[in-house]
This record gives sequence, C-alpha cells and structure tokens, in this order.
Amino acid sequence: MESKQFQTPIEYLKGVGVSRAEALKKELQIYSFDDLLKHYPYKYIDRTRFYKIKDIQPDMPYVQVLARVTQKEILGEKHSKRLIVQAKDETGFLELAWFQGIRWIEKTIIPGKVYIIFGKPGFFNGKAQMSHPELELYFSGANQQKGNLTLQPAYNSTEKLKQFSLDSKGIQKLIATLLEQHAKDIHENLPLYIINRYRLMNRQEACRYIHFPDNSNQLKEAQYRLKFEELFFLQLKLLKNKLLRTQKFKGNIFDKVGNYFNEFYQHKLPFPLTNAQKRVLKEIRQDTQRGVQMNRLLQGDVGSGKTVVALMCMLLAIDNGFQACIMAPTEILATQHYETIKSLVDDGFIEVALLTGSVPQKARKAIHHQLEDGSLHILVGTHALIEDKVQYKNLGFVVIDEQHRFGVEQRAKLWRKNIVPPHVLVMTATPIPRTLAMTMYGDLDISVIDELPAGRKPIQTIHFYEAQRLRMFGFMKQEIAKGRQVYVVYPLIKESEKLDLKNLDDGIETMSREFPKPQYQLSIVHGKLKASEKEYEMQRFIKGETQIMVATTVIEVGVNVPNASVMIIENAERFGLSQLHQLRGRVGRGAEQSYCILMSKEKLSNDGRIRLNTMVKTNNGFEIAEIDMQLRGPGNIEGTQQSGVLDLKAADLTTDYEILTQARNLVIEIFEKDPHLAAPENQLLNQAFQQKNGGLSWDKIS
Repeated sequence: MESKQFQTPIEYLKGVGVSRAEALKKELQIYSFDDLLKHYPYKYIDRTRFYKIKDIQPDMPYVQVLARVTQKEILGEKHSKRLIVQAKDETGFLELAWFQGIRWIEKTIIPGKVYIIFGKPGFFNGKAQMSHPELELYFSGANQQKGNLTLQPAYNSTEKLKQFSLDSKGIQKLIATLLEQHAKDIHENLPLYIINRYRLMNRQEACRYIHFPDNSNQLKEAQYRLKFEELFFLQLKLLKNKLLRTQKFKGNIFDKVGNYFNEFYQHKLPFPLTNAQKRVLKEIRQDTQRGVQMNRLLQGDVGSGKTVVALMCMLLAIDNGFQACIMAPTEILATQHYETIKSLVDDGFIEVALLTGSVPQKARKAIHHQLEDGSLHILVGTHALIEDKVQYKNLGFVVIDEQHRFGVEQRAKLWRKNIVPPHVLVMTATPIPRTLAMTMYGDLDISVIDELPAGRKPIQTIHFYEAQRLRMFGFMKQEIAKGRQVYVVYPLIKESEKLDLKNLDDGIETMSREFPKPQYQLSIVHGKLKASEKEYEMQRFIKGETQIMVATTVIEVGVNVPNASVMIIENAERFGLSQLHQLRGRVGRGAEQSYCILMSKEKLSNDGRIRLNTMVKTNNGFEIAEIDMQLRGPGNIEGTQQSGVLDLKAADLTTDYEILTQARNLVIEIFEKDPHLAAPENQLLNQAFQQKNGGLSWDKIS
C-alpha cells in the first residue's frame, strides 16, 4: 500500500520550493513525491572499481582512479585562466584541469592527500588528462566512502532544469533526500505468497536500490521487482475490467445460423476461406452464443480477408433478427468497405447503406427512417454513425475498423445505441507486437488472421538508390506494357527547405516527362484536394483510365485496385516501418506477381537502413511490428499515445515480454480462484488495486 505521504505536492520536499517545483512539473511532469520516486535513472555509471592510471584508454566513457595530488597551480590570465593539478599513483601521472570555479576548487585541494578522482579521460601529447573531474578526499577504511563506491545513477534532465541546478546530480540529491525522510512510508502492496513465489525483493528495498544500488545484482533484483509490480497491476486492471464487463453486461445470443449466412457461404463467397478465417469465425460464433457481450480484437495483415469475416459475422446477426454497422475512420475507407460489401452481397440480397459527412440531407433522412423501421440491415460509415440522430431498431453487431483512430468516448456512444449492448469486433491491419497487444488491448479477446487467401503471391520488395532511378522507370514501363497499374508515393507536397525530399510537385513533373500523354495517363491525389476531386482521380485509377497514380500517403488505407501491381515509395527512408508495410499492402491484391520498390538516397541513418532491410527481408506484419517497436519504443507505435495505457515507468515492452507474461498468467490464476479479491490473502492486493484505480469506469469499451 502506498502511504498518503507520497501524494504530497513536490514543493514540500526539502530543497525544492515553489520555483523548482514549477520547473519539475513543467519539464518532467513531476507533481508529487511519488512522481519523483518513480523518476528512475536511465543508466548507471560504474563507480565500483578503480583503474590504474596506466590502464586508462582514450575511448573509456568514465573512469575512477585513486591518486595522490602532488602539485597545483593557476595558469593564464583573465579568460584563459585555468587550474592545473598533477596527481599520481604507482603506475603513472594524471593531469587534471578546471576552467571554471577555479578559486573555490583550488582552496579545497590539498597536495599530498589521496583523492578519489572520477571523470571522462582524454589524452594530450600522450599524457592522460581529465577536465572538471569529481574529486573526493579518500579516507582509508572509513565509512564515508560508501557514498561513491557504487553504481551511480544518471537521470534525465533538461536545459531549463539545469538553470535551477537540477541536472542529473541535482535530481539525485532530491531523491536521496526523499528516501532519507520517507523510505519508512513505502509500504508493501503485494501479498507474501506472490513475493515468495517469484522471489521478489521487498518494495522498500527495491525503491531504494533502483536509485542507489551497491552492485549490479542488487540493481537487477530491484528492477525485476518494480517491473513485475507495474505490469502486474496493469494486467490486474485490464482483466478486472474484462471480468466486470462479462458480469455486468449481458449480450444478445445469436443461436442460429440462418439463410443469410448459409446462402452467402455456399453461393456468394468468391474464394474458399483460409483456415485462419475459419478459426476466427468459430471464435466469434462461440462468443455470440454465451449470452455475454463480446469484445474482440481482430488482427490481420492488409489483404488477409478481415472484411469478409466481418461481413459473415454481420450476416449472422441479421439471421438472428439484428442490425449491424461498420465504422471506419475516413470517408475513403468507409466507402471502400461499402463497395466491397456491395460487390460481395450484390443487389437485393440484404439492404446496405453508406453514411458519411458528404451524404446529402435527403438521402440521410431516408437512411435514418430505414434504420428505425429495421428495413436497413447493415450501415457502413464514418463517425457520422454515432450522431444522436442515428437511431437503430435493434443494433446487435458493431465492427470498428482501425480503432486506434477513435477515442474511447466515441466508441462508447456507439455501444449505447441498443438496450443490450451490441457485440463489438475491433479490426486492425496494423499488426501489434505481442507485448503491446497484452497491454493496450489486454481486456479484449484477440483473434489473428495470419495467412493470406489462396492464390495470393507474396509481394517482392526491392530497394533502389537514386542512381538506379532509370532502372525503376524501365521496370514501370514493362509492367504498364503488361496492362498493370502503378502507385508512386511521395512524403511531401511542397518542397521544404529543411528536408531534401523528392516532393510531389517535382515528382509530377518528372513522371509527366518520363511518361508523356497520350501514351500514358496519370492520376494525382494528395491531401490538399477537395474530397470530390480526390474521389474523381481515385475512380479514374480504379476504372483503369489512368496507369499511374502519383500520390502522398492519403492512399495508405482504403484503396483496393487488384490490377495495380507496383508500389514505388520515394524517400522510403523517411517513412516508419508500419507505414511502409501499409503502403506495400496496397498492391498484391490480384493473382499477378506484385512488387514494391523502395527508393532512397545513398546515405542512410542506421535506423533507416534497418527499416529498408526489414522490408526487403520479410512480408510478415508481426515480425515487422516487433522490429518497429524495438526501433521506436512502444510509446510511439500508432495508437498508444491516445490510449493512456502505456505510462510505464520501470518496465519496457520491447524487452520485458517474459515478466509481462508471468504477471498476466498470475492475474488470470488469481481471478479464477478469487474473482472479487475477497480471500484473506488478497486483502492487501484489493486495497492496493482500489487505491491505484480509485473506482472503475463503466464506460470503457476497449
């Protein structure tokens, strides 16, 4: 349990005060004692060993030596004044230099005494040197040395904080003061049976040793304890939400498979379902028969057939007397889903309508009327679906596509459109690394479509440098001659002075020159066009009237042209991995071999090279997502920012998969035996949980 002491505002800690507190709040979001305690070091400097002077190498980051000062002198005049100190051990000499605070430092150094000298080494004329080292008088065998012979913590700070003397050292002092005064107020929040089972360090020690470890074993134990605790309480919250929801919210029972589903499956399905699609349908079918509201996340790579699965689930709802809807984040994507569904079910089979911001008022009224009298089976649209005016007769199944683009409140509105909450299927084509799925979507059941439909050939990805541009043009001409179409994607519209990028305007000019009319026709699409203009250009490409679509990333989601077989990405090094993967997924939708060409400049950063090599090496979205998370960190993966879930202080999702799995499995085990945390051994857990979460929100749907 956390003591109330740690909720104390940071200005009341000795040595902080009002102005420093303001800076800490603004720069590092440190508002309370607890926030400061959880401002963990980002690295540790090894002060546990001493080097001999002769062993010092110029490439060492920091070294610590024990040496006797032999002489000191101030040299130079005014601005060039410096303090030079000579020190030696039995293996050689070391020169120390200061250019600031000279008078004060000179007074404190006593020739003939032995000092602990710590700093970054350098060499001048073959002699070892250190500028502005830390110096501490050495007392042989005395306890005072304890302070420095440790792993020294290094803390994140900012330029602004340094003006308040709150660099890494300044923050270290504040944390030392906090622990000195309040370590006794750090109480245990895990029951003894968990501590014993996982051999966890006690909480008070862990909080002390993560900041001031004496050795690396102590540090490892402290880190493990705090990571485990953090991930454990996160999983406790997510799985408790899930448990409460299944207890509180009854779900509509889809107990029959009727004409709509069977007719579609037997006569309208354009290709056989993959085993992965069958498995997911079975999971959803079981969910909708349990009498509990379903909340399931469906992950599947671009082109893996998620929309067909979603449609079949919606047909199941219709068979059981319910309506269904599918909500997408953009008009392009909503229209895409509408077109796909219409082409699959053809006219007269079921009633499907599209509702977006640009639907005229008259058509809108007709849709509202059909929804209310129940004659409309499936409504596809953008967030226009959650407007108050949109009322359903009996909404039973909701599909939310690319849900990270919607806030919790928007989803909850859709959820309240029926007395018994509808079943919810959340779909994403952005593959999510395992650890992220277990934290961001830990309270949803997860299904994965991990195979492509039969007959789809894997896309071949090639990386070309600028010097190979003519080869790229030649390849485009070959493919167009075969009757295929090509996308060319640019990162920017207008030339930016700061970024040397191939921009769209230049690109259009180059393409028009290289692919002249009337032999070739171009479509041009970017974010500054009006919706109607964009739609017109898209339609020309979809109908095959143009062979090349030159575009910015507006085509990242929601364009389905089976005849397009080449995706060219200009300045590919400027795109993130998940974006490159999404763009590549725009081709390879027909039976023909498709290609993705990544164009880049010759000089690449290390991360840029890793991204492009990864794309060439694999088509597996999950593999790509794992590498993306290692490069960018979990907090920057699309969607995690707005979810607020990933405010992790100790744990790191890129490296702590095993601890996360242990913590999640333990929570599942505890809830199976004691769903209300009412058993005597779980009292402490229940109290800590209530305190951390301050009551639970019932509006949360994912």
